[in-house]
Amino acid sequence: MKKLKKIPRFKNLEEERAFWASHDSTEYVDYSKAELGFFPELKPSRKTISIRLPEPLIEAVKVLANKRDVPYQSMMKVLLAEKVREELKLEGEKQKIDRRGKKKARWTEKDVERTIFEDR
Repeated sequence: MKKLKKIPRFKNLEEERAFWASHDSTEYVDYSKAELGFFPELKPSRKTISIRLPEPLIEAVKVLANKRDVPYQSMMKVLLAEKVREELKLEGEKQKIDRRGKKKARWTEKDVERTIFEDR
C-alpha cells in the first residue's frame, strides 16, 4: 500500500472545495478502511404529492419532456422550480416597492391562471 499524503488545513470552505476539485482523494484517504454509514433518523428530502391537472397541460409537458428526452415528471419539477424561483424574485421586487410606501400587491386566482397557462 502506498503512503498517503497529509490533508492540509484549510482557511475556509471555498479553499477546501478548490483543493478537492483539483486533487485525487485516493492519495489522501484510505478507502479500504471505510465503513458503510447508516442514518435511521434521516428523513427523505422529497415528498410525494397528488394533484389534479388538466389533461392538455400534462400532454404539453410530455411533449416538452420528449423533446428533451427526460421523464415528464422530471420536466414538471424543473418547470415548477423555475416558475417558483421567478415568482419569488418578483415577490421580492414587489416587497421593495412596498417599503417605499405603495400598497402591497396581492395575487388573484386570475393572476395565477394567467401565469400557468399563458402563451410563450
